Amino acid sequence: MSKSGREIELKLELDQSAQDTLKRMGAVDGFTAGRAVTKTLQSIYFDTPDQALRKAKISLRVRKSGRSWVQTAKIGTGVVAGLSSPIEAEHPVKGRALDFSVIEDPEVVKVLNRAIGNAPLSECFETVMKRTTRELTRQQDDARIELAFDTGNILAGEGSQPLIELEMELLEGPGQAIFDAARGLLKDAPFRFSPYSKAERGYRFAEGRQPDTATPFFAQKISFTPGTSVELAFRDVLRSCLKQVSENRLVVIGSTDPEGPHQLRVGLRRLRSAFRLFKPVLNPATVAPLDKMARTIAGEAGSMRDLDVLIDEIVAPLSDKTPENLSLDVLLAQLNASRGEGTRDAVVEHLKSAEVNAFLLDLAAYTEGRGWLDPENFDQTALLAQPIETYSSKALAKQWKKVLRYGKRLEELTIPERHEMRKAMKKMRYGIEFYSSLYPADTVKPFLKRMKKLQDIFGYLNDVAMAETLPEKVTAGGKDAVEIGQAIGFVIGWHESQCQIMWQHAKGYWEATRETPRFWV
Repeated sequence: MSKSGREIELKLELDQSAQDTLKRMGAVDGFTAGRAVTKTLQSIYFDTPDQALRKAKISLRVRKSGRSWVQTAKIGTGVVAGLSSPIEAEHPVKGRALDFSVIEDPEVVKVLNRAIGNAPLSECFETVMKRTTRELTRQQDDARIELAFDTGNILAGEGSQPLIELEMELLEGPGQAIFDAARGLLKDAPFRFSPYSKAERGYRFAEGRQPDTATPFFAQKISFTPGTSVELAFRDVLRSCLKQVSENRLVVIGSTDPEGPHQLRVGLRRLRSAFRLFKPVLNPATVAPLDKMARTIAGEAGSMRDLDVLIDEIVAPLSDKTPENLSLDVLLAQLNASRGEGTRDAVVEHLKSAEVNAFLLDLAAYTEGRGWLDPENFDQTALLAQPIETYSSKALAKQWKKVLRYGKRLEELTIPERHEMRKAMKKMRYGIEFYSSLYPADTVKPFLKRMKKLQDIFGYLNDVAMAETLPEKVTAGGKDAVEIGQAIGFVIGWHESQCQIMWQHAKGYWEATRETPRFWV
């Protein structure tokens, strides 16, 4: 028996305890679960000496299950947001060796031969794992999904590396079903969208690379080729935001690195900015719940980030600037206690929740399932099909007008209005970063540089305004009360004097920014 066709898989990474717990679950919300079956699988992967198959996004393996061997060629093995949809050609073979004569689809043979050429094929690495599978079914839409819990090792040379992964393959039914099943299965088990196929994991291990660790993940540059449609551009922006949010969620859960909550908040702000910048072409009903949840999580991450800024950027740097009879030690001790005991614990607890899991899966489903489509908007098809370079100029011009509205009244802005101007500038900056590949770099760079500098100044002004809330954040009795009170007074006074100087710089930088040529015109 042979199989050839396109498969749709959602690949997720879990820690071992979560994997074991989910494997033992008897039911999945909204689905009927079949009997669990466990097998031992040995897979041997092949490639040319210069990894021609890897470069062509093709994996080629033979797999032993029981006494049977199956040869599989997967074409298009990239993984985005945990999703992969390669064309798969699967055929029985007699043993561990490859046999192209059994492949029934001539196009698959042609693609393989074109990639390999005359180069020899040899074994590169293998995986040995226990796979526990169950089939989920849903009567309302005839959806069928195979759950596969894989636990084992990648073997290359004399070494091995643990392999723990959950694969969900859509056998039949709508694409949304696979995300619905993931929500019902995972509940509050934190997960990672797997960025690699098993083949790519094997290549990386064979090269001596260590598994990815949860470290702060920064936004990656987005590039569009001229003529890219607005729809595809929006999808790529969403993918970038989802990656930044989901990766930094795990950083915040697993470490105390202050860059984690900062990059989580940046990712969520980029996401919300994308919703605003692409608003004219989106279905407002499907955007609203995602935007609302992104705002909630960003606010929580912001509470952690604000405390980090107060400690690390507002109070601690003044320790060597205090008079001899004044110390900031007690104030810093109180703030650090708040950082560790209250704010962080509450945020981490929510980031581990089923609600946040659902948000990430819903955002992935929205991104990969064209969740922005609006059946009541008859103009949407044409709007989504227009070139992104045409759309981007209008979007940037519109956002710049919002910044200008505040800039024209710069001298009379209240503290809250300065904060609003800063947020408008952030959206402008994110928009520039989204679309920058569409314009000559030498025209974008001067404008973006001034925007960043202006945003930094307004950010400092905002941080100082936040410092004025210190009396509300820190309370102490007895002898510490006087020392903390004096320390707070010194911190606020020192930064307010700096603010006066910085505000003059802000005016100058605003004028310079306003006079810088607008590259999108």
